[in-house]
Amino acid sequence: MSGTHPHGGSISTLSRRLGPGDVLRRGALRPYRRIGVLDGEPHRWREDLLGAGAGRWLPADGATARPLLTVAHVTDLQLPDVGSTARFEFFNREFGDPLFAKLVPVQRPQEALTARAMHAMVSTLNRLNAEEGAPVSGRGLDLVVTTGDAIDNAQWNELRNWMALMSGGRVRPGSGGAGYQGVQGPSWPDDIFWCPDRPGGDLWQTQYGFGVRPGLLTAALADFDCPGLEVPWLACFGNHEALIQGVGVVTAELAAAMTGGVKPSRLVPGLDRRSALEVFTATGHEFFGEGSAPVAVSADTDRRPVGRREFVEAHFGAGERPDGHGFTARNRRDGTAYYSHDAGAVRIITLDTTSSAGGADGCLDATQARWLAAELAAVHSRHTAADGTVVETANEDRLVVLLSHHGPSTLTNTRGSLVDGTGEAAVTAAELVALLHRFPNVVLWLDGHTHVNAVRAHPGPAGPGSGFWEVTTCAVMDWPCQARVVELLDAGEGLLALACTMVDHEGRVVPAEGELHSTADLAGLHRELAGNVPWLGFDSPTSGTALDRNVVLGLRAPFDLGRLPASAP
Repeated sequence: MSGTHPHGGSISTLSRRLGPGDVLRRGALRPYRRIGVLDGEPHRWREDLLGAGAGRWLPADGATARPLLTVAHVTDLQLPDVGSTARFEFFNREFGDPLFAKLVPVQRPQEALTARAMHAMVSTLNRLNAEEGAPVSGRGLDLVVTTGDAIDNAQWNELRNWMALMSGGRVRPGSGGAGYQGVQGPSWPDDIFWCPDRPGGDLWQTQYGFGVRPGLLTAALADFDCPGLEVPWLACFGNHEALIQGVGVVTAELAAAMTGGVKPSRLVPGLDRRSALEVFTATGHEFFGEGSAPVAVSADTDRRPVGRREFVEAHFGAGERPDGHGFTARNRRDGTAYYSHDAGAVRIITLDTTSSAGGADGCLDATQARWLAAELAAVHSRHTAADGTVVETANEDRLVVLLSHHGPSTLTNTRGSLVDGTGEAAVTAAELVALLHRFPNVVLWLDGHTHVNAVRAHPGPAGPGSGFWEVTTCAVMDWPCQARVVELLDAGEGLLALACTMVDHEGRVVPAEGELHSTADLAGLHRELAGNVPWLGFDSPTSGTALDRNVVLGLRAPFDLGRLPASAP
């Protein structure tokens, strides 16, 4: 067997894709469907930055190229502690209120199975690396790169499970006492959550056709071992690593409540809905106030909050590859989470776009922007200064790939600077893009946050052939639960090709009936449930269009690529 899933077929979506299949049950509002197998999707050529008629490069044409870097991009796992006292799932009851639009969804029916979905993705990437190879070059992976929101609620036990999944170890999805103690349990006093152990009247069963799966939550929370990735991987700091539900600042009162034994189950009476977002962002502990109908749960000190320093520190240790997973001694010393990492012919620069002042969207502080400019200049023999003059140096050219959680469209947070404390205004998205355009070796920006597959061209001021590509990959948490392989290829004749291919994890397309225990079945059910979520499933924009998935992105090489070493076989 070479590079095949348990259900058959290639790892990539070139030969087959997944989508909505047969109807299993009908709810009052919509049917519940199985996952179906669809025709594959060949690579499409995009010449947005080249101009029509500038030539094309596609593997289907029999073209060959020299691989420079091959990575798998994984983002937005949002690995949750589903028993956390500080996840306010009752916000989902306010889904129709626009005042809560930036606070929902807090809870998803598939979330307890997320660790198994990532286990399946790790196994898939290991198989791709060792057996099938990258879809275009056939080479193994140089790196797996992540772009934030690895965890859900800025908790230590979530971070511990993330490291076990990625680097290998024992994964413990449960928390608190024995058994499931969250909103999907049969004793929880609300019917807006899917309860797989209880037939009848919850909203998901009656309105959306979800079924009954006795014993599912017990299986979902069972400890298991994960082998970890067999290739080096890089980390990134996102808003869910720093903030409660990726939005709220961890106040001292909230930190104490996180490890306690009560969980609120409804909005506090008298809350001014117009201030709900601000209250949650700045003083979230108020949702533990009088009238919140607290439910007793088992306390757990491992639910304690983590911040930048602890998140960074967790990535250092014996056997980690590379040690720190990109984070550096400077990060450990300064409490920062941005770094550069050289991989053969390419400099990878990872930004920290999370605002410590709260809010889901991102920002970039001025100190970090100055550091970025220096890192870029160090791998350019020729660039443009801020005043428009051309600067020539003896520096050795490298291609540059940028990683961050937020992309330009979501660098809109104005609540405050990051961690530099200078009081300088944050750098705007337009200013950051303009900075990148001064450095022609920047060819690719990989990001996440939106949970949507998207590919955007950012044309440079020098006209056709200049600029860079932004590639956003969907979330592992939400449909279509994929990763993306990105291959940087020297296509010859001054052409650089960025081949992007979506990858489905090896969870079963059709999970078994009855009780489930294997990762293949549990990960497959995670994907099936995710596909049936009305606002983030089959009918949502999360999959993107064909031009956002399997594509080859053309660029004029910013310098003679023949000087660069090829990636290792």
